[in-house]
Amino acid sequence: MNIYVGNLSYQLKEEELSAAFAAFGEVESARIITDRDTGRSKGFGFVEMPNRDEALAAIEGLNETELVDRQITVNEARPKAPRDGARRGGGGGGRGRY
Repeated sequence: MNIYVGNLSYQLKEEELSAAFAAFGEVESARIITDRDTGRSKGFGFVEMPNRDEALAAIEGLNETELVDRQITVNEARPKAPRDGARRGGGGGGRGRY
C-alpha cells in the first residue's frame, strides 16, 4: 500500500521516515519528495508497505503525531490523476489574428 505523509520537517531524512513506519511492519520504500532544481525537501513523501493491515495500522498510529517537531499527516495515497489534454496550456490561440 502506498502511503502519503505530509507536513514533514525539511531536516527529516528518508531513513528516519522509514524507521517511524517500520515500528508497524515491513517498509518496502520511503521517499521524501524534493525540488528538482534545489534538492530541498518539499515537505511531503511516500512510504510503501506491502502488507495492507500493517499499512493501515501505521496510518492510524502515526497520523497527527509529531515527527521531528512537526505534526504529520498520514493517509492512503491517492493515485496520480491521468494526464489528458484538458489541462494543456496554449500559446495564445491566435489572438488578434483573423
